[in-house]
Amino acid sequence: MTEISKITTAHLRRLAVVYVRQSTPGQVMANTESTARQYDLTQRAVVLGWPSAAVRVIDDDLGVSGSSTAGRSGFAELAAQVGLGQVGLVLSLECSRLARNNADWYRLLDLAGACDTLIGDTDGIYHPALFNDRLVLGMKGTMSEAELHIL
Repeated sequence: MTEISKITTAHLRRLAVVYVRQSTPGQVMANTESTARQYDLTQRAVVLGWPSAAVRVIDDDLGVSGSSTAGRSGFAELAAQVGLGQVGLVLSLECSRLARNNADWYRLLDLAGACDTLIGDTDGIYHPALFNDRLVLGMKGTMSEAELHIL
């Protein structure tokens, strides 16, 4: 199944949310290119079929670690919108922007799978309700959590 074929009219009737996060205020200041690349994902959502007016950016967690959901109001807002069925696609530069902790990651995947919400990063578009996509997303989450302990 191709990236585009996973996107249905039901997804396009809902929001595309670009989630922007970097771990520390220092990274936000020093890595402006990364921040710009994350904001540029709004254009990817448009290319994938969402009207500009239906693309939202959640950037409340800039400068906040993804190791926990504590203090991450942006992640809480994202999860709430997904759980309410308002989001057709969540886009992030890489999955580690969403969560670096498997418990938080799988809660988001469970919500997204149950609410028919796609997850996208620079590698592709995934549907957490599809076995192969969930397997790939699970590996991405595991690698993200491992990086927290290695880096």
